[in-house]
Amino acid sequence: MSDKDPHLRANRPRLALHVPEPALRPGDAPDFSKVDISAPGAAARPDVAAAAAETHPLTTQLVRVLGDDHKAAGPWDPKLDPDTLRKMLADMVTVRVFDDRMYRAQRQGKTSFYMKCTGEEAIAVAAATACDRDDMHFPTYRQQGLLVARGYPLVDMMNQIYSNKGDKLQGRQLPIMYSDKPHGFFSISGNLGTQFPQAVGWAMASAIKGDSRIAMGWIGDGATAEGDFHSALTFAAVYNVPVILAVVNNQWAISSFSGIAGAERATFAQRAVGYGIAGLRVDGNDALAVYAAVRWAADRARSNNGPALIEFFTYRAEGHSTSDDPSGYRPAAEAKAWPLGDPIERLKAHLIGLGEWDDERHDALVKDADATVRAAQKESEKLGILPQQGKDDIGSMFEDVYAEVPWHIAEQREAALAESKDG
Repeated sequence: MSDKDPHLRANRPRLALHVPEPALRPGDAPDFSKVDISAPGAAARPDVAAAAAETHPLTTQLVRVLGDDHKAAGPWDPKLDPDTLRKMLADMVTVRVFDDRMYRAQRQGKTSFYMKCTGEEAIAVAAATACDRDDMHFPTYRQQGLLVARGYPLVDMMNQIYSNKGDKLQGRQLPIMYSDKPHGFFSISGNLGTQFPQAVGWAMASAIKGDSRIAMGWIGDGATAEGDFHSALTFAAVYNVPVILAVVNNQWAISSFSGIAGAERATFAQRAVGYGIAGLRVDGNDALAVYAAVRWAADRARSNNGPALIEFFTYRAEGHSTSDDPSGYRPAAEAKAWPLGDPIERLKAHLIGLGEWDDERHDALVKDADATVRAAQKESEKLGILPQQGKDDIGSMFEDVYAEVPWHIAEQREAALAESKDG
């Protein structure tokens, strides 16, 4: 009989595919009892020059500093001074207030699109604080805290969101896809996976030139399933690139839960093991842990000890964007049940425990942030909101693209200008 004869396979089990499904759906009660959360201070802190293999146990543990008592514990405690902690808290509050106002602006029809980072503020703000001012970040659309922490004007951020006359990107990027080289903020790409190989390439160039600046690339859990992720890790490992590669695991890639990207099999930090580079898994809602991990990885990279892959374990409290309704694919109260808490409230409680903060000062901080954001919004809207942008400067779309404008592009420009005048 032929080896293709079906009778030869009659007693074999039928093959089946496993399609990951989230444990809970809308209408279910939130349940994070299976989430393994390490005790604060339990994770060892290897020397920055340690072999990558020494970090690999930390790819399944969680690096944590703040406990339920809001006290700092363990070898990862960065022992930051109160002024630095207060600055981080103020930046995180500003980001949240900014998010809320821009979300409201979108709902009022002032812009087309917005994406909040509610519950993830500590990740970008603490990372910016831990890196040097000249280091280059290749962010996603939830790292607005990098700009806020580095003092980027809120008016400029809003101008970009409104694509108005003050938009430095001249309306050529989607709202919230900022870019500013002086502030170390590389242009955001909607295809998030590209940020990793670009960060690696930038860091390779820095090393080739004998510079001292490092790069930090950012993606979400979903983008780890892209080929760009693996290409970046290969180059980073082979050439010992001075780069930090951050995966913000907020459990959801739009409506697909993290299991679709492989989270059922291993942590995202564990992918560092296969590439032979350093890896850390960090409580993303603990500002002190985030700072300590990024500073450790930055010192390691700057000392030519190699790259590091960091998974920031957090939860996306809001929808993926203003175009998304998360109640259609996950329990409604899940964000409030997240066991790692609210990053702002945790840092606030830590400062209060140190005797360096109180509720009265916090209320004043929130009011001041609200007034600052409102003033910036008023100033930005003087230059216009998105629906008001017309064809008065249509010729600018052809600028800053070619060093010498080709003849056929010139013809298109003239035709567009003529049509706008006639219209």
